This record gives sequence, structure tokens and C-alpha cells, in this order.
Amino acid sequence: MIGLVLGTLIGLGLRYGLSEEASVAAGDYFKPFGDLFLNLIRMLVVPLIFLTLVSGVLAMGDPKKLGSLGGRAIGIYMLTTLVAVTLGLLIGTLLQPGAGFDVSSVSQDQIDATRQRLESGGALETVGVFDQIMRTILAIVPTNIVASMVNGDVLPIIFFAIMFGIGILMAGEAGKPVADVFNSASEAILKLTLIVMEVAPFGVLALMAWVMAVYGLSVVVALGMMTLSLYLACALHMLLTHGFLIKIVGKLPLLPFYRGITDAQMVAFSTSSSNATLPVTMSVAQKNLGVKKPVASSVLPLGATINMDGTALYQGLIALFAAQALGIEVTIGTYFTVAVMSTLVSIGTAGIPSVSLFLATTTLGVIGATPDQMLLILAPLFAFDRLLDMMRTVTNITGDLAVSTVVAKWEGQFDEAIYRAEDNTTAEIDRTVTKNA
Repeated sequence: MIGLVLGTLIGLGLRYGLSEEASVAAGDYFKPFGDLFLNLIRMLVVPLIFLTLVSGVLAMGDPKKLGSLGGRAIGIYMLTTLVAVTLGLLIGTLLQPGAGFDVSSVSQDQIDATRQRLESGGALETVGVFDQIMRTILAIVPTNIVASMVNGDVLPIIFFAIMFGIGILMAGEAGKPVADVFNSASEAILKLTLIVMEVAPFGVLALMAWVMAVYGLSVVVALGMMTLSLYLACALHMLLTHGFLIKIVGKLPLLPFYRGITDAQMVAFSTSSSNATLPVTMSVAQKNLGVKKPVASSVLPLGATINMDGTALYQGLIALFAAQALGIEVTIGTYFTVAVMSTLVSIGTAGIPSVSLFLATTTLGVIGATPDQMLLILAPLFAFDRLLDMMRTVTNITGDLAVSTVVAKWEGQFDEAIYRAEDNTTAEIDRTVTKNA
């Protein structure tokens, strides 16, 4: 938190204390240190997912438990994503973020740059809903797991890790030596995560100083209502939807949850990447929330891939923003179609910065926007998307942690003493003493 606040102040001081060119140049001095921190935690993502997920499957002892755990997790993820879209559409209808936006103010340079980005990412390719679903399903099963690991494709890694863990369990006595190796490796990678997190305050400071020095707060002026709508909708979703899961569904007090996830939220806010935040998310789930390894190692990597509450919410907001700015009429049927499409396109979204805008072409197509109109809307959003993406990522990982906590309690994989403890270090000591006794 201190690193985030100091980084923000330093960045804003540079932005508004120097000329625009000088502030960008000064901010670029901070960027390599932020990138170094990002590289350290990205280094952990693939081995962390693979090793801890295999170890988590082994800890279950019975592959049948995966059906219950996975089914509940995916069901809640889909439901919260749909609620997020609905909330985004509601806030967008009430605040009308696109009503005062002048599309004629978008420069041709912005349009050309955005077209190049979208074309290079294949975002302007027209794909039907069925084709999109089939692509996602086919992408789950890897043809080359090594290539998937090199590329950081999370869904194939999750699938292979689960299947490999089941294979070890089915091997019985012959699989025990392999199981011991994976259990040891899982503990080692979690310890390495704690080492890397020691530099988190400095990495967060560097990232925030760079972002604020380069972008400043101009987004609030240029796209004020859009920014307000997104931040308000995300805050309400985290408070109401995720709070409902913890308080009503999980029957747990709210304060320990929100207090326990702060570290992960700060890293998510500064990195704008669910995948990059995953090591921290898994750490706080076990250390602060009392979620045991079988659930943390399976539900959280899955959530970082398919549970994109903030992304889905933003898709709904972009659709209304575009409709209001372009004067396109929105019917009840359009609302429903946008909600369904936003939920679908958010599943399997890569946990990397600004990917939501590449997906927005699909959502904008639902309201009848032409390719040229899409460019008019997305061009100004691309320029400031980093500041919007920061809040979306916080919402995504908060949902992951809320769902994992509830599922862990349902599955009997939850340590409530750790969850309720004000000092989690003391809780760890007490648990160790009890275990030894």
C-alpha cells in the first residue's frame, strides 16, 4: 500500500511538475524496475500452476472430488460474471457515460493506430458465437504441452496438470515417488513466491510511478463518465456480489476477507494482469483466508482464466458507451444479447493487460456498430485503457478469491481459524503448534 501511494504521488509529481515529454522520459526510468518485478512474478506463473495443481489433485486423494469442486467453482464463476455484466449495464444506463462524448474529436492518427492494433491481433475477424465456443473448447486440450507452457497458455496447462495428477493417483504405489516429488516441488515454488513478494513494494512503486508519469489523470477529463461508471460498477460488484458470496453463502464475516486480500489487490492494480497476480493470489488465499491447497491450487488458476468479472462488466459498459455516443437505439433484446455475449467472450480471456479492448469488437458487433464506428469508440479508449484495466483486474482477482473461499468451505478444505485471525502470523504459529501437538 505504501509503495502504491508513493509511486502514485511520484508519478503525478513528475506528470504535472514537468512538461509532458519530460514526464514521460522520467517515467521511463521507473519502467525497467517495474518490468523486472513483473518478470519475476511471471517467471513463477507456469511452474506454480502446474506443480501446485498436480499436488492439489494428489491431496484430494480421490479424482471424483474434482467433479464436485470444479462444477461448483465454474457454476459460481459463470453466475458472478453474469451479475457483473448486468451491473455494468445498469450503471451505464443510469450514468450515460457515452452521451456527452464527441466522436468527431477522435483524430485520424488514433484511428489508424487502433486499426493496426486490432488487425494485428485478429480482433476485426468476424467469428460466430458457436465458432468462438468451439475454439475455446479445442484450445483446452493441448497438442504439445511443452509449447503451451512456453506460450503461457493457462487452460491447456490446467487440463494437463489435472489429468497428470489423476494418472499419478491411479498408478497407486508406483506413483508415490512421483507424488512425493510434486508435493516437494509445490512447497518449494510457494516458498520462492514468498521470496519474490519481498520486492513487491518496490515493484509496485515503480509501476505506479511510470503509469502516472506517462498517463496522468487526463483520463478523468477526457473520459470522465466512463471512468466513473467503471470504477463505481466494479466497486459495487466487489462490495455487493462478492460480499454476498462471503457473508450470505459462506456465512463468514466480511472484514477478514477484505483485509486478507489487500496484497493481491495492490499487485493486481499495479500490474493489470490476473496471471501476473496469480502467485500472490494463491499465497494470500492460503496464508490469510485459510483456503487449503487442493482448492487454492485448482480453483484460483481456473479463475484467473475463466472468471473475468471486471472484463465482462467492461464489455457491457463499452457497448452502452458506444450506443450512446453513436446514437444507436438499445432495446431490451439488445441488453440481453450484450449480457450473454459479454459473459461468453470473457471466458478464457488471456490474463494480460488491455485484452478487453480486443474482445470489445465482438460486443460492439452485437449492437450493430460497423467496423469504422468500432474504431471511433476504441481509439480513445486504447489511449487510457491502462488506468481502466487496473480496476478491472482488481475486480477479477477479488472474485477469484471470494469463490475459492466459499468453495473451500463447502468442500471442507477451509481453515476458519486462519480466516478469522487478525494476525495471520499468529494463526500460522498456532496451527503449527497444534499440528505438532
